[in-house]
Amino acid sequence: MGVTAKIAPSMLSSDFANLASEAERMLNCGADWLHMDIMDGYAKLFWYDYVLWRLNYLTCNCYIPCLIGLNRHFVPNLTIGAPVIESLRKHSKAYLDCHLMVTNPLDYVEPMGKAGASGFTFHVEVSKYNWQELIQIIKAKGMKPGVALKPGTPIEEVYPLIEAENPVEMVLVMTVEPGFGGQKFMPEMMDKVRTLRKKYPALDIEVDGGLGPSTIEMAASAGANCIVAGSSVFGAAEPAKVISLLRNSVQEAQ
Repeated sequence: MGVTAKIAPSMLSSDFANLASEAERMLNCGADWLHMDIMDGYAKLFWYDYVLWRLNYLTCNCYIPCLIGLNRHFVPNLTIGAPVIESLRKHSKAYLDCHLMVTNPLDYVEPMGKAGASGFTFHVEVSKYNWQELIQIIKAKGMKPGVALKPGTPIEEVYPLIEAENPVEMVLVMTVEPGFGGQKFMPEMMDKVRTLRKKYPALDIEVDGGLGPSTIEMAASAGANCIVAGSSVFGAAEPAKVISLLRNSVQEAQ
């Protein structure tokens, strides 16, 4: 296949009060990467949205909700940002695989680069018109560019980013809806992985969501080589054994 197995425990499932020691523990257990989820969270209704809403009522004598401020962000949850990446970098030389679930990824490139992020994976859904610029700047800041897609996004939307003169270096196929950990694996997403592997044999293909001992065979046989696992690793009595199992499954499938 021409790609190597990379196991990336999702730090979203770690003890955030002891992030540095949790990172070290995962590396000692055999992790290749540390997966960092950066989420922007839904915005609250802003004061000017309320003003517009009230003006609408005064002029039309009816309430038509003005939702300008409710859909400004990519996912409902709010997690970490560049300051946490910077703090963790002071304690670890690990590859920090950063998944940006944000509406405006371009705004995050410089701070994430300065903070010490290793990989910067943005969503194709929010970068249809500036992905060329994104890839260029991500690389200029010393990070590896990747592109992610939600379960409902057709796989064809990432082809131009892989085939560009200045391409992404990884595709992340979400196997759950982005925004929360602990969701159930969506096996139907493996068709996307199989399609990518057949079309791009040397591409790093990452899967994220519901991965563990009971689902790794499906992902590995489909062609995924970068495995993000949160609850199944951090919730295990022996995380090292789970990481080893995940790695062996990918290697055997190759």
